[in-house]
Amino acid sequence: MTTETTIRLSRRRFLLSTAALGAAAAMSTSVVSKALAAPLKLEKDVVKLGFIKLTDMAPLAVALEKGYFDDEGLQVQLEAQANWKVLLDRVITGELDGSHMLAGQPIGATIGFGTQADVVTPLSMDLNGNGITVSNAIWEEMKKHVEMKDGKPVHPISAAALKPVIDGLKAEGKAFKMGMVFPVSTHNYELRYWLAAGGINPGYYSSENVSGQILADALLSVTPPPQMPATMEAGTIMGYCVGEPWNQAAVFKGIGVPVITDDEIWKNNPEKVFGVTKKWAEENPNTLLAITKAMIRACMWLDEGNGKNRAEAVKLLSKAEYVGADEKVIANSMTGTFEYEKGDKRPVPDFNVFFKYFATYPFYSDAIWYLTQMRRWGQIAEAKSDEWFIDTAKKVYRPDIYMKAAELLIADGKAKKEDFPFGSDGFKAVDDGFMDKIPYDGKKPNAYLDSLKIGLKGKQKVVGNAVEG
Repeated sequence: MTTETTIRLSRRRFLLSTAALGAAAAMSTSVVSKALAAPLKLEKDVVKLGFIKLTDMAPLAVALEKGYFDDEGLQVQLEAQANWKVLLDRVITGELDGSHMLAGQPIGATIGFGTQADVVTPLSMDLNGNGITVSNAIWEEMKKHVEMKDGKPVHPISAAALKPVIDGLKAEGKAFKMGMVFPVSTHNYELRYWLAAGGINPGYYSSENVSGQILADALLSVTPPPQMPATMEAGTIMGYCVGEPWNQAAVFKGIGVPVITDDEIWKNNPEKVFGVTKKWAEENPNTLLAITKAMIRACMWLDEGNGKNRAEAVKLLSKAEYVGADEKVIANSMTGTFEYEKGDKRPVPDFNVFFKYFATYPFYSDAIWYLTQMRRWGQIAEAKSDEWFIDTAKKVYRPDIYMKAAELLIADGKAKKEDFPFGSDGFKAVDDGFMDKIPYDGKKPNAYLDSLKIGLKGKQKVVGNAVEG
């Protein structure tokens, strides 16, 4: 932590403590006892938390800047990470106490895809927030197959409009390449979902070949989020799926067109989570509760009053130590709008959701959806029972920790009971918010896999360059 940051946090805590003592002295004994509820006894009060420079790291920045971490007795250092792999590795080794993570990262680590480690999440950080962008040249060809109304494309745009473009490139002996941020990222699965719904095979993984490009019509590969616009401009990739502000950056640079948001692919889909190792959670239960409380408050602030605080959040996120992008670029999506083709700016009020719709609650059914996509594309090589999917989700997603934090916030007078899904069994109702209208029931993952036209199902597995079974 820099000296400047340490001084700023310590001084704020000193001022808050002094103010509290002064207020306590002026109150009656009964009021004081109510106001000064017993604080959590923290196992660690100095923690280092990681993040990637994306707008959906906002709950961490807000919790720090608005003093919510301070209120819990925490001194927090936020540290930007180079990429998702480095971030996960540093949480596992203990260099970071916890971090902003892709929703699929704790799940992928727990089942041993890539790095094996027991990672848990007590909090979902947001819903939605991603988009799929293609280069100007690809968009010009796609537009020939997109329905138009009043001179503008009709949304959502199906990947079916991309299929003839890919077929044309194949006929010329050229591959269609797209970037996504990590093999177990929401972006990978959303991009694959969109492509498959349009009749394009995004490829399979196998134990021997983890490229994810077996039998692929479109070749997907990992590109760090901040590098995506430049990588596309250089011609290395022809499109990408990423979080903000990197879709809007392509619009501002005039190098590409976002064709669909993830909210159009899967309405109110979970995006990022806060993750720690299981060992860290067990050794620091009160510290984890304190962090969770502060982040819930930050998410509440971000959605408060129909987004009345978003302009302030944009200024905060534009700082170099957080996202470091131009305010106009961040505001283009963070304040309830989204620009597709240059000049085609539309209201998208739910592009970023941080608290409403129970956004912060870690639903088992969300974790199970990610597991179904891992199985669908071969990251889970063998067939699994419905019970396996459910049991695995329960190892990773921890609504018990979340609800304990919620109860403490209610007791503190910082939240209301109706803000939280008391009585939930951890499963959402059957979800029909997907662009292809195929319903998803988290309690029946194998039936869901069977309903998807492209992808592994039943006892199928990838052997060499073929799907067998």
